[in-house]
Parts: sequence; structure tokens; C-alpha cells
Amino acid sequence: MLNKLKIANLETAFDRAIKCWHQNDSTFDVLQGAVNPIALELAWRNYLLWHEEDKARRTDVDDSEIATVKRAIDRLNQQRNDQIEKLDEAILEELSKTIPDPITVLINSETPGSIVDRISIMSLKIYHMAEDSQRDDVDNEHRQRSLHKLSVLQLQRYDLYVALQQLLDDYLAGRKRMKLYKQFKMYNDPTLNPELYRAKQTNH
Repeated sequence: MLNKLKIANLETAFDRAIKCWHQNDSTFDVLQGAVNPIALELAWRNYLLWHEEDKARRTDVDDSEIATVKRAIDRLNQQRNDQIEKLDEAILEELSKTIPDPITVLINSETPGSIVDRISIMSLKIYHMAEDSQRDDVDNEHRQRSLHKLSVLQLQRYDLYVALQQLLDDYLAGRKRMKLYKQFKMYNDPTLNPELYRAKQTNH
């Protein structure tokens, strides 16, 4: 199932993509056909989001610049959530072709798309922690702490990938039922966020 969905070896795929993106190459050609394009797009949104979050922590710039960054973070977060749901829809569609509607009522609290999202974020942490361990402006104690954290992150990411594989196996075997969950984020919707629709009513 992982191979059919092109989400096998996500750790390696994300590592290659993240390295490529940090070298100022925003194309996806390096992984064309090797990984699920929705999963790769999700990883790209997380990559952009990561660096906007870094900018938001700066204290040496004007508040107006931080406000611009915060709006970019909101937009990217919405796109990220959309990609998670899109990936879940694709996985459910593929499962529906493979197995009949399972009888079980057992479900999982986390969807496959959410796990892929976490693997993507963990891959970013691994890249940046490895980068930190190679800095020439830190002492050996700092470097050893970073290397220890790096090993923990790598293990946690491996566990996530195993959990994803086990979950898909459960779906295939009928041990669990996959359900789609819509997040219905309200803060970006001008018809649902009271700060937005009340402001609009006031201006009219």
C-alpha cells in the first residue's frame, strides 16, 4: 500500500527535498514520480512555514514587518491543512478501490495525512538540528547536545513512519475504518471569524 500510494521511504524523500530547497532550488524535479505529489506539496508548505516562523521571532525589525510575516503564516497554515485533507482523500479513494467497506467501527485518532505532516515537520527538525551540530561558532558541549537531540529526532521520525505503515495495514486488513475529518478552520474565513465579519459590517 505504501508503494502504491508513493509514500514509501518518506524520510529519504523528504530529506532529499529539504536539502534541495535549502540550496535555493524550489523545483520538485528531484523527486518526480518517486513520492506522492500531494505529500511533497505538503512538505513544501511546511518548509515555507518553518522559515516564516523563524522570521516571526525576530526582535530587530519593525512590527509592520512581523505583521506581514504573521499573515503569511496564517496563509501557509491554511494551505498546509488543505494538503493534509487532500492527501487523506487520496488515500481513502485508493483504499476504497482495494477493499470493501470494513465492518469494524474502530477508527484511528490520527489520519494518515496527519502522520505524513508530522514526518515532514520532523524531517525539517532533523535537517536543522544536523546543521546546528556542524556550526563552527559553538563549543563541543553545545555540539554534543545537538547530536543527542538529532538521534532522538531520527528515532521519533522512524517511529512515525512505522505507525503510518501499521495504520495503512490495519485499513487494508479491515481492522480499522478510515474516516475523513474536516478541520473547518475559522480564522481565515471572513464569514466565520467574528473579528473579520464584524469589521466588515462596521465599515458598511
